Amino acid sequence: MKKPFTAIAVGVFGIVALLHILRLAFGWEVTFQGGAVPMWVSGLGVVIAGGLAIMLWRESR
Repeated sequence: MKKPFTAIAVGVFGIVALLHILRLAFGWEVTFQGGAVPMWVSGLGVVIAGGLAIMLWRESR
């Protein structure tokens, strides 16, 4: 990767996707302003963040 911003963006999106996977695997509860965040949000987060990381990585090659 010759573009440092692209490498950083791939890393950030990859970490976000990994955290969502860990939440799904370990059943971590997340609350936001007193309300529980449903697990399907993390499933969506894996798809979106992981997809963006993969697309950026493939584009930079």
